[in-house]
Amino acid sequence: MSLLITKDCVCCDACREECPDNAIYENSPIYVIDPDLCSECVNDFSEPACIVACPYECIIPDPDNVESIEELRLKNKRREH
Repeated sequence: MSLLITKDCVCCDACREECPDNAIYENSPIYVIDPDLCSECVNDFSEPACIVACPYECIIPDPDNVESIEELRLKNKRREH
């Protein structure tokens, strides 16, 4: 599944800087993760870079965008090409 930034976001930019998918963008008043781009850092890191970087712990799994590990790997592979 893709990830979701909660309303607790303060737009500190920490997550956006770390996202290898360039899936995080500013959408006032909080940042948003594009579910079509987010691969949850599968094949890149052991856990999503944005979750690790977020000092406010406001990034969670998005229940509306459930994907299998294989689907996430395909997204990651498309980004590499």
